[in-house]
Amino acid sequence: MTRLRCAILDDYFNIAQDVADWSKIADRVDVTVFSHPFASEQAAASALADVEIVCAMRERTAFPKSLFAALPKLKLLLTSGMRNAAIDLEAAKARNVVVCGTQYGRDPTAALTIGLILELTRGIGRENARMHAGEPWQTFAGVEIEGRTLGIVGLGKLGSKVADIAKTLGMNVIAWSPNLTPEKCKEAGVTYASKEELFAKADIVTIHVVLSDRSRGLVGAADLTRMKPTAYLVNTARGPIVDEAALLSALQQKKIAGAGIDVFSVEPLPTDHPFRKLDNLVLTPHLGYATEDGLRTHYGQMVDTIDAWFKGEPPRRLA
Repeated sequence: MTRLRCAILDDYFNIAQDVADWSKIADRVDVTVFSHPFASEQAAASALADVEIVCAMRERTAFPKSLFAALPKLKLLLTSGMRNAAIDLEAAKARNVVVCGTQYGRDPTAALTIGLILELTRGIGRENARMHAGEPWQTFAGVEIEGRTLGIVGLGKLGSKVADIAKTLGMNVIAWSPNLTPEKCKEAGVTYASKEELFAKADIVTIHVVLSDRSRGLVGAADLTRMKPTAYLVNTARGPIVDEAALLSALQQKKIAGAGIDVFSVEPLPTDHPFRKLDNLVLTPHLGYATEDGLRTHYGQMVDTIDAWFKGEPPRRLA
């Protein structure tokens, strides 16, 4: 049997080969790991020119029509999750490339969202850094979140999970999204608000909608202007949902108290990006889904899917 080549992309943690049993397919596949992002689409095309199988991590590497055209040997493309807006599925179909996804056991993004809220309001990481640096005692008086209002943009599975945790912490929860109804909010035990009301009333706004043409730029300058000067914005969804230029301006001018951002329009975030210079912005490098448990699930399912594909079994295709 002719051996095929498999590329594991964007394994920033160098963890892929440790958390899954790649020996299951070692008799048929030669695996190469790429730990750093490609500098350009041309670099990706060059590196993957002779590869038949690609394992992609989320949307770190885009697969537009032009990249599929540059990879005539590609037969199987796997991605973590069952949705990946960075893959042109029509182009894949036209090239007879099978595209498959993996399923989540749990979604740890809700916990990260709460972590960002606590960091913004209690300065845990900031004060820890000061203590380790040998600086003087307390300098940051935190804000209690109990009794405060959390505004959730998007009340799907993840947004509802965040709402449940917030209510346990004693927060009042309001929610809005383009398709959300008062009835759905009542079922979830939260209060429905219009978009304008949510941004005006919330002490913290957190975003949990899927990126699409409709949601791109959903949170803009007008929404940030409505926020209280004491309010915070948290985004663990996708960078382009928020107008980053408007957010940068609001933070630089101290029109809002701060923000906690895990996702960006360009990832990895450039080292010279102005976000990195703001002291009222908590930055994390897209950690929402990135846990050892989750990566073990994703890479394990990728191995199983490749094995099943070799055996001619029906793959778990992306819609």
